[in-house]
Amino acid sequence: MLQTLYDHFWWERLWLPVNLTWADLEDRDGRVYAKASDLYITLPLALVFLIIRYFFELYVATPLAALLNVKEKARLRAPPNATLEHFYLTSGKQPKQVEVELLSRQSGLSGRQIERWFRRRRNQDRPSLLKKFREASWRFTFYLIAFVAGMAVIVDKPWFYDLRKVWEGYPIQSIVPSQYWYYMIELSFYWSLLFSIASDVKRKDFKEQIIHHVATIILLSFSWFANYVRAGTLIMALHDSSDYLLESAKMFNYAGWKNTCNNIFIVFAIVFIITRLVIMPFWILHCTLVYPLELYPAFFGYYFFNCMMAVLQALQVFWAYFILRMAHKFITGKMVEDERSDREETESSEGEEAAAGAVAKSRLLANGHPILNNNHPKND
Repeated sequence: MLQTLYDHFWWERLWLPVNLTWADLEDRDGRVYAKASDLYITLPLALVFLIIRYFFELYVATPLAALLNVKEKARLRAPPNATLEHFYLTSGKQPKQVEVELLSRQSGLSGRQIERWFRRRRNQDRPSLLKKFREASWRFTFYLIAFVAGMAVIVDKPWFYDLRKVWEGYPIQSIVPSQYWYYMIELSFYWSLLFSIASDVKRKDFKEQIIHHVATIILLSFSWFANYVRAGTLIMALHDSSDYLLESAKMFNYAGWKNTCNNIFIVFAIVFIITRLVIMPFWILHCTLVYPLELYPAFFGYYFFNCMMAVLQALQVFWAYFILRMAHKFITGKMVEDERSDREETESSEGEEAAAGAVAKSRLLANGHPILNNNHPKND
C-alpha cells in the first residue's frame, strides 16, 4: 500500500515535463542534480538554527538591547484571584457584560474591578519589549546575511540578467555547491520559524504568517526536487531584499529611535512595493507562467508551482495594504508602531494612574493612536 502511494506520488508525469524521467536527473559525468533526498538535512539544520538563535538572543541581542537603552515599561500585575484566573484560562480573556456580572457575584468584586483585573491580566501575557527586540535582531541578522549571500550566489549567473535563461535546458540543469547551501539554509530557517511560531511574538496576521511559512516551505521543497532551482534562487533573493529593512526598523522602534525607525520604514515600504508588487508579478511570475510553455506543454508540477506562487503573491498584496497604511501614518506623523501588534491596554481610572506614576502618564497620544517611544525618546 505504502509503496503504491510512493510510486504514485513520484510519478514522473506529475513533476516533470513529458518524455522526461527521474533517471534523466541522476548525477553523471561530474554534473550534480537536485534530489528530493537532499532535503532531509533541513530538519536537523532547523534545530541547529533554533539553538543558534537561543545563544544569539542571549549573548548578542540582549547586550545590544542594553546598549540601545531598550527599557521595559512598568506593568501593573493582576492580583491573585482563583475564580477570575480560571475563567481567563478556560473561557476567554475578554468577558462579556453578562459574564462580568456573573463573575462579580462569584468573586465579590465590582464590575469595574473585574474589568480592571482582566485588563491587567491580558497585559501580563503580552510579550515584553526585550523579547520583541531580540526576535527582530535575530531575523534582521539572518535576512541581511541571506540577502548578501544570495546575491553572491546569483549575481554572476546569466539568468539573473536574462530570465529566459532560467529555463534553458530545463529540467536537466546541474547545480553548484553555493546553490545547494543557499537552498538548504533558507529552507531550514523557514522550518525553524514554523517550529518557533507558537512561542514567538503573536501579531494580528498570525494565521497569514503560518500560511506564508507553509507555502514557502512547500514552494522551496518542490522547486528543489523538480529542479526549479534557478527560479527559486531568484525568488529567495527577492524576498530577502526587503525583510532585513523591516526588522531593523522594528529594532529602532523598540529602542525608541523614532526618526530612524520612520526613515528606515519608508525605505522598506518603497523596496517592498517595488520587489513584491512590481518585480514579483511582472517579472518573476511572468517568467514562471509564460516562458516554460514555450518549451514544453503544461503539466501538474507547472500548475502546482505557480499556484504556490499565487498564494505568496496574495499574501504580498495583503501585507502591502498594511505597509502602505502605516507608511502614510508615518509620513503624516500619526503613528509609530507595527499595526499588526497587539497594543498594550492602559489603565483608565485616576487611582490606577496615580499608582502607575510617571510611567503610566508618559504614554503619549496623537489623534487616538499611541506613539511608541518607550518613554525615552532619542534625538537621532
